[in-house]
Amino acid sequence: MHAGIPLTDADRAPWLAAVAAWIDGQRKAGKPGIITCSALKRSYRDLIIGDRQEVRLVYLRGNREIIGQRLAGRQGHFMPPSLLQSQFEALEDPAPEEEPLVVDIGPPAGQLVEEIIRLLGTSAAAGQGKTGA
Repeated sequence: MHAGIPLTDADRAPWLAAVAAWIDGQRKAGKPGIITCSALKRSYRDLIIGDRQEVRLVYLRGNREIIGQRLAGRQGHFMPPSLLQSQFEALEDPAPEEEPLVVDIGPPAGQLVEEIIRLLGTSAAAGQGKTGA
């Protein structure tokens, strides 16, 4: 990505396996955890979430304009803004059966964090979780 070339599914496979292994390690140790990643495709999310009932998908939804503005403001990030179009082309919005917690990225970061915490709390209190992949 740093060279301006989009990753392929094969490029991502070892990384996705490592993310899933980290999640399983946290679960085995009884520890909470947060992973942030661009799991753009359903197949990627199936690998890292799968049948892990307590794992929740938080989908940060935004349009090209706002994401492009934020990318342009990053310093030293590995993904160049030139790859944004390829990311949107690969994106598969989460389906309802994935039970995503959807958060619009328009507000400032602090408000996003508060909304994510609120949604996770509501989800846990309601006993919601993945019903299977």
